[in-house]
Amino acid sequence: MLIRTPRRLHLGLIDPSATFGRRFGSLGVALGGGYEVRIVEGEAMEVIADGEDRKTIEFAIKRMNSAYETGVNYVVEVRQAIPRHVGLGSTTQLSLAVATGIARLNNLNVSVEELARVLGRGRNGGAGIYSFAYGGFIIDGGVRNGIPPLIFREDFPPEWGFLLVIPELKPGLDEEEEKPVMAGVVGRADVAMEISHRILLGLLPALKEGDVKTFGEHLSAIQRLVGKHFEPYQGGEFREDVKLILDFLAEKTYGHGQSSWGPTVYGLIMRDEFPRLSAEAHDYLREHGIRAKVELGVPNNTGAEVIEESAFLERLIKSVGG
Repeated sequence: MLIRTPRRLHLGLIDPSATFGRRFGSLGVALGGGYEVRIVEGEAMEVIADGEDRKTIEFAIKRMNSAYETGVNYVVEVRQAIPRHVGLGSTTQLSLAVATGIARLNNLNVSVEELARVLGRGRNGGAGIYSFAYGGFIIDGGVRNGIPPLIFREDFPPEWGFLLVIPELKPGLDEEEEKPVMAGVVGRADVAMEISHRILLGLLPALKEGDVKTFGEHLSAIQRLVGKHFEPYQGGEFREDVKLILDFLAEKTYGHGQSSWGPTVYGLIMRDEFPRLSAEAHDYLREHGIRAKVELGVPNNTGAEVIEESAFLERLIKSVGG
């Protein structure tokens, strides 16, 4: 069985202070190019993966066994991975991929939300969970008791995309480093209210109308406002070490920001602009001595894909024969 996941671009948190009883509330969008994981039943647990991916997989297998008595004898191979701690949602996507594969192999009819609960995901937001489940542009309703509810989901315009810049800088906070920050952060109610206003009467109408310019303007403003919640923890509205890249994105793209704790930063573009903007970004980065990957973030409007082995072989045979 093959499971292909999206990547998750994190577009911000609304209200860390739980002004109305619900904490955080996350915005995100699913992009192509996530994990590809093969999982089959085996005679013992065998994990073919690197570093932290291995630990995440073993944890997911054991959690599924504790919850559903599914056993631990699986062969799990990571064939394509999301880089760790760069702001693209690696842990949630890999955990859910493994849990989904085990559920399917054992004919368990379990929702993605329930799998997330078993895995301990969603403590600070549901953008990664719902990106995996449904793809598209996601807003969750904040954390109160358990997994935050999905309150908005819309296809992201396929002609839009993101200029992703992933610099070779200090990784973003891992989950253990993040815990005391997320437990202690106290946002400003006035900032949360402005973010909410911009989402409801700025971002969402622009998305519905396909107005990339207005969507981008509100996205940039929301990102700066979100940064005010976390200034004490990252030294400013954004990480100081990505400022030069954000200056470029602010000038060249419709909207820009930092995904989660970074160092990945992004600019909203029309997909057909990528060749030109990618070349300009490479020149800019070289001029400033910044080493980074520049990629096109393509919207994923379907979420994770699960392919049975037999169906995969049939596709492969047809592609070779055709």
